Parts: sequence; structure tokens; C-alpha cells
Amino acid sequence: MPGHLAYMVTSIGTAVANHLWQSSVFAVAAWWLTLQLRRNRAHVRYGLWLAASVKFLIPFSLLIDLGSFLSQPQHAALSLQPTLSSAIGVVEPFSGLPTAHAVNTQSLFEHFNVLLPELFAGVWFCGIVTVLLAWRTRWRQIYQALHRAVPVKSGREFELLRRLKTLAKVARQIPMLRSGDMMEPGIFGIFYPLMLWPERLSERLEDEHIAGILAHELMHVRRHDNLTAAIHMFAEVVFWFHPMVWWIELRMLEERERACDEAVVQLAGRPEVYAEGLLKACRFCAESPLICVSGITGADLKDRIVRIMSEDVAKKLNLSRKLLLGAAGFAALAIPVAFGLVHTAKFQTEDTAATMAFNSPGPFGLASATQSHAGAQTEDEAHHVPSFDVASIKPGKPGEDNVRMFYTDDGFSATDIPLKVIIQEAYGVEGNRIVGAPSWISSKNFDIEAKVDLSAVDELKKLSLDQRKIMLQPLLADRFRLKVHWKTKELPVYALVIAKNGPKFHEAKTGDTYPNGIVGPNGPTGAGVLWIQGGLVIGQGTPLEGLVHILSRQLGTDVLDETGLTGKYDFTMQLPRAEGSVLMLMRPPSDQQAPDNAQPYESSGPSIFTAIQEQLGLKLESTKGPRKCLVIDNVEQPSEN
Repeated sequence: MPGHLAYMVTSIGTAVANHLWQSSVFAVAAWWLTLQLRRNRAHVRYGLWLAASVKFLIPFSLLIDLGSFLSQPQHAALSLQPTLSSAIGVVEPFSGLPTAHAVNTQSLFEHFNVLLPELFAGVWFCGIVTVLLAWRTRWRQIYQALHRAVPVKSGREFELLRRLKTLAKVARQIPMLRSGDMMEPGIFGIFYPLMLWPERLSERLEDEHIAGILAHELMHVRRHDNLTAAIHMFAEVVFWFHPMVWWIELRMLEERERACDEAVVQLAGRPEVYAEGLLKACRFCAESPLICVSGITGADLKDRIVRIMSEDVAKKLNLSRKLLLGAAGFAALAIPVAFGLVHTAKFQTEDTAATMAFNSPGPFGLASATQSHAGAQTEDEAHHVPSFDVASIKPGKPGEDNVRMFYTDDGFSATDIPLKVIIQEAYGVEGNRIVGAPSWISSKNFDIEAKVDLSAVDELKKLSLDQRKIMLQPLLADRFRLKVHWKTKELPVYALVIAKNGPKFHEAKTGDTYPNGIVGPNGPTGAGVLWIQGGLVIGQGTPLEGLVHILSRQLGTDVLDETGLTGKYDFTMQLPRAEGSVLMLMRPPSDQQAPDNAQPYESSGPSIFTAIQEQLGLKLESTKGPRKCLVIDNVEQPSEN
């Protein structure tokens, strides 16, 4: 369980790091725009800071996914499969962070690497609790003041409020409460606002001063300032550790009060009277503004008074400033959408999945291995392959210990194989790159015997492995009603590299002989083979592509060969079986003998990461990359025949 949690936390952390990088750049851009608009109305600058706040809650990847969807063919359906990598944005400097599954826990440092994600998650959660507890203390002060307050149904404050509501065009009802506490007047609540008025403040103000302060509070209601403040508070809860979030709060508070000041002066005129009322009220209110209450304090008072008395308070945007804002807004939306369009187009014909090549079945079900790129075949290849003349599809018979899948001289054979594995073979994708599929394609196994017409056997023998894989696609479409489309996503992958002390296997040499010999379907052969028996992988005179394919199937994730080893090698590895994994051609025919050192194929023992390093001197490192995903639009269970 801890390993799975570490993997989840680390994967999320990678996406969050990229999201924070993008949001920080967006906030800096908003700050630059506010500098350009510093002599214009405050509500424009407030809108920019609000956009910077909302950006922390909305990743650019949503717009990138929109661009990717727009680049798909019109018939392609939008996949709603959630992936951790969907939070990735335009630039990803943190995409190479290690994941917990790739950590070999044999040293103290590596143990620390495993525990580090859980530690970060714990600190983040404690920070959230601390922020909420601090706000709860301040909220209780407001609720207690509201509980002690008395409803106001008459009086000069009530009459002024009713008159100003009409003048300010505020349609909603705003009950007034009179409080005996020493606090500033303010609006409390989002959807049902209340006016909280300190009783002793009225003793110090004339009617025109009270009218100015009430007008200020009504502007908070008209602008929905409590709602936007609550939105930013949510960003502070989630990203409490990011100093820029708290800096944005200060800027929003400052511009919010200035915007209300400007609106009051524009509504009632007489800025000197309004400024005098603010000064008297601020002498009464020495405390800072309360959370979720829009009051009259909260910004530099001297600067506010200067701006109120200045003619610049009502300065509107000119054409150049409007064009600047329009260009900034367009760029914020268009750049990530364009990135999604370009990103998908770049990889729409590219598929780097490593798959096993089966030139002919060996004694243990596997033959020599080559690198395959199924899924990236050209239309010419698809049009120049024969089709199966007959095909028999029946439910598999579990328990017979005869799981096999291979190509024959006249067709294709599979015994007790899940449909998902056959789809992987036909399209050259690993399990994590098949999305939108029902669960039964993994749980229901099938026996398939497909043959071409006798006249096409000679043609079939001349086909490459990729072309033979293509032949499975129309079979699946016809018998399983399979309909698919491709979509590029950023997914976790593993890179196979040489470990610190170098490889623990040797390159095969011309004339090498082996204890068990190399036997093909027609007798001894000099071609390299890859055997799998009881979880024991034996490579004899074979390139590493076959091992890469086996590791990909074992992990359910693409493994890329980055060892730089291009020769043919002899190696032996006991492969631990991952729960739920399916290795094709695991068992030999009954007339073959297993090697003496074959072990039961079980999930116990060292992890695949430890096994590959200890037995072969290689290492699996976690990374990320754009992968072509096969989206299942439709698939049905076939009728028996």
C-alpha cells in the first residue's frame, strides 16, 4: 500500500509542479499588465488579479486537451478517461521526476526516496488544516458578532441604505444589523448578504458621511466581492505553501477597496466629503478587515485618499489599453489550445511502443525478437496484406495451463488469451495505452484460430511482423465489432538503462552452442531465440528488444531501450509475475522439457526492478513521454463458432 501511495503522490506532484510553474508565470504577467494600467480604473486591475487567482485552480492542460480534441477527426469521440498526466501544461520542466515503483529500496537513501512523497503529502495536509483552523477562529468572531447584533427596521442608517440601494441599482434585499462591538461596518455573506453596522460609529458621523460608507458597502455587493474573495480563499487552502498566492490576496484587497472608492465618487460626487467619512470611520476601526467581510479598510489609507481626491480616479481605458487587454486574454486562451493542436499533430503518426516480433514459434512459444512499431503502419501496408478466410472464436478454458499466442504458417492461433492482449498485439500498444475499454476485455479469455486461404499461404510467409499484426485488426473489427481511434497523451514510461556496475550478461558470438540447443519449429536453427518458461526468461543470441517487450507487458507500461546495446546477447532472468499480468506464450508444448533452473511463476520474491538490476545489471528509470493511446469507441462479445 505505501508503494502505491508513493507512486500516486509522486505522479500528482509532477503535474502540480508544472501547474504551479505555469500559474506563477501567469501571475507575473498579470502584475506586468497592472503596472501598465496603474493610472486606469481599479476594477480592471482587480479583474487581472482575480484571473491570476483563478489560474491557480484551472490547469492549462484543460485547454491543451481541447486543442488535442479539435485536432482529431470529426468522428472521433472525446475520451473522458482521467489521467494524472492530464494536468500537464505547456512547459514541463518537472516531467522527469522519479516514481515510487522505479525505486530500488536496497539502501537508506532509496528508502528515503520512497518515504519522501508521503512526507510531502503529510506536510501539505497539515498546512491545509492550519489555514482552516486560523480562518475558523476569525469566522467565529464574525458569527458571534452577528449573533449579538440586533435587526434594524428604522432609523437614519436604514433609510439611507434603502435610498442608496435604488440609486446604486442593487435589487437584492440586504437586511441591516446593528452591532455593539467595536468593528468596522461591512457586508457579510455571499448569496444572502447582511449589512453589519457598528452602533457607536453613527455617533461620530454626519448623514452624508454615513451615506458614503453605506454606498461603499453596496458597491461590494454589486461587484460580488465576497464571492471572488471566497474563490481566492479556496486557492489559498490548496496552495497555502506558494507565497505568490498570498501576494495576490494583498493585491486583490487593495484594488477591491480602490474600485469601490471610485464607484462611490462616480455615483455621488463630492469626493472630499467621502474622504472625510472614511478618515472618521478608520479612526473608529483600528482592527484589520475580517475574513469574508467586505468592509472599508484593507488598503493603504493615505494612497486611497490621494486617489479619491485626484482626477485620475475616473480615468477610463483608451483604445491602446483595450487592445493590450484583449491581446493578453487571447494569448492566455489561444497559446495552450494551439499547443494541443501542434502537440497532437506532431505525434499522430508516431508510435514508439516496443513489441515482440514473432518470426516463427520456438519450442517455448517464442521466436527471435525484433523491434516493432505497430500502430504506425502505412495505409499501403494495410491494403497489401491478405485477410483471414476462416476464423473460429470460442471462450477460453481456464485451468488447462495452456496459455499460448503465436503466428502460424497459415494464420494466427491464440489459446485462453484475454481480448485486451490480442488488441495490444494487433495495435502494438501496452495496456496503459488502451483507454475507454470495458472491464470484460481483460477478464474474459478466448481461443482463436484464424487461417488464410491455401492460395494465400505463400504470400503470408513473405509478410513482415507488422503486416501480420495488421491482419488482426479487421478480424477484431468484424468479430468483436471493435471501433477505435488514436489520441496522444503524456504518459509515464520506463527507460531501460545500464546500471552502475555494467551489464551482467555477455554478447553472443558466432558459433556459440547452448546447453539446450536452439530449436525452431522445423528442427535446429542458428537463429537467436527468446524462451519463457515458468517465469524464467532465456535469451540466446537475441537482441534486447524481446526483453524490452516482455518488461513492457509485465509492467503494463511502455519500456524504452536506452541501453545503447545493439548486438545479440545471451542472458537469463527469473521474472517475478505482477498480479494480473499476462505474458504471452508462457508455457511450452507438453512434449518439451523445461530448463532445470526454471522456477514457479509467482508474484513472491524480489520486484521486477530489483530482479532486472541484480540479475542483468540493467535498471528501469521512470520518465514521461507523449504516447499514442488507443481509445475504444465500441467493442462487443462475439458469438461462438
